[in-house]
Amino acid sequence: MIRLPILMTAMALALSACGSSTGDRGLSGAGIGAGAGAVVGAVTGLTIVEGALIGAAAGGLTGALTDEDTIDLGDPFWK
Repeated sequence: MIRLPILMTAMALALSACGSSTGDRGLSGAGIGAGAGAVVGAVTGLTIVEGALIGAAAGGLTGALTDEDTIDLGDPFWK
């Protein structure tokens, strides 16, 4: 089984965000992370819900703590 800190680090490095504001980047990062985390949860010893929660947290933090110059997927679809 993959240990939780290793999983969170790997997911944070793999996830990105879109938008220019911290809120947009955090929200989109959390959404991307939840989807990716659900897949990780399905194929590891975690449950899908646990994976989605970890992914949402990692993606939201990645989006909020980075800026457009570091990671940029363009404008969010709701803009």
